[in-house]
Amino acid sequence: MIAYVTVGADDIARAERFYSAFLPELGYQLEKYHGDLSYILPRQPGQSAAPPDFYVKSPFNGRPATAGNGTMIAFEASSQQQVRDLHAAALAAGGIDEGQPGFRASYGPQFYVGYLRDPHGNKIALFSSNPDEPGRDG
Repeated sequence: MIAYVTVGADDIARAERFYSAFLPELGYQLEKYHGDLSYILPRQPGQSAAPPDFYVKSPFNGRPATAGNGTMIAFEASSQQQVRDLHAAALAAGGIDEGQPGFRASYGPQFYVGYLRDPHGNKIALFSSNPDEPGRDG
């Protein structure tokens, strides 16, 4: 099980503006610790394991933060509309569009996704696979 995911950032204020534009809508609570950002999903009663935390930190080695080629973090939204709304909010908060929300031919018919990059180049996906919504094929 994945316990947490960390991305590097050289400008924590820009990163906070970007991630706080959509992560709270997905249930994450922001905690700050020594200047770094910790986005935490609260554990639900009876839940055996907590979902992964998401950390935004300055690199420990003091060198510039870089985005991993082929690395992407995906956050699940509750609906296609929420994907569109959060994608727009993240763009307005300094994100870079990497693919407008919609269906992709290479994924399943219910997989609705939008892609962006944070201000430091980390690739982010916002997706919904809600079976109660119309799929790609109808």
